[in-house]
Amino acid sequence: MTGGTVSAVPVPELFTGVVGQPAALTALTAAARRPVHAYLFEGPPGAGKRAAAASFAAALLCPSGGCGSCPACRRALAGTHPDLVEFERTGAGLDMDTVRAVVARAQRRPMEADRQVLIVPDLHLAARAVPALLKTVEEPPPGTVFVLLADEHPPWLETIASRCARVRFTSVPHAALAGWLVDQGVDRAEVDAIASAAGGRVDRARLLATDPAFAERRERWRTIPSRLDGSGHTVASLVDEVLAATDAALEPLRSVHAAELEALAARAEATGVSRSSGRKEAEERHHRQERRYRTDELRAGLAVLAEEYRERARRAATATPVGGATAHELRRCLDAVEAVTAASGALGRNPNEGLLLQALFAGLSGMGAAA
Repeated sequence: MTGGTVSAVPVPELFTGVVGQPAALTALTAAARRPVHAYLFEGPPGAGKRAAAASFAAALLCPSGGCGSCPACRRALAGTHPDLVEFERTGAGLDMDTVRAVVARAQRRPMEADRQVLIVPDLHLAARAVPALLKTVEEPPPGTVFVLLADEHPPWLETIASRCARVRFTSVPHAALAGWLVDQGVDRAEVDAIASAAGGRVDRARLLATDPAFAERRERWRTIPSRLDGSGHTVASLVDEVLAATDAALEPLRSVHAAELEALAARAEATGVSRSSGRKEAEERHHRQERRYRTDELRAGLAVLAEEYRERARRAATATPVGGATAHELRRCLDAVEAVTAASGALGRNPNEGLLLQALFAGLSGMGAAA
């Protein structure tokens, strides 16, 4: 089978895994007609860059330009096409060993199609290794197309970005995410809360939609102001509850990861390669995803807590003042919102979660129970 000349526009079905990115999909649809040697997909985590990369690769490897149903498309979307290679970093950043493997693979000829597609994620974490990749991306061997992914655009990335066609992704808008959830059959009564908690991430929305404990966790965060009574024991109990619920929230994601490892082992057995091939990289990627999901879960809970204090502030602002008590309550709620927002921001610095929450809840408790 050969890739042939791309003569058709990829059908929408090929990109069904990409939500709320009309500008990016328009650019990719046009690019698939006359692809260039390198693309840089830029945008926040969870915006759909990986799904778009797989779909775009399918369009480039499909003999019909992206029909979405032929063996080439199906294998590309499943990640099993021999001319589609997706690399994974094995540490905190994209290191030299991984970049050398990318450069070496780029020199090989396609096995089936007229071109091969190399997907390289986390380029924003490759400050030291990018120079080794630059020349190959700038002048790749004929038949090699690079799809580079970056969550951010640090200044040093501009050199390699200038050699690529850039496709920008944004956080998925709330309305687009909510509409997608409805299309997936999610109860309309839960859609708004799930879309809010997903924070513009389709992967998180997909997991929350199947999480039976989601509503219970939201309610736990919402009732925290009423439960704070100035007691250190209460603060400790609430922290324990929140962290235990956060641990439990990871179970749907861990089930997905377990299924991926089983599928990886099955493919290894079917092809006769070592069962450990690719397992370490997959496990490291799963660890990073679980750590990020945990942070997202805590941020979503803190957002619920902040909104509860905002609601109390709104009630205080519209109440009839009695001896200055209402004004004091309003100020106290606004201070609480500020404290919760600061704690959410601090999660990005990888703090000790227990200590962070203890300090936050103790501070909120010291402000007095909100009415």
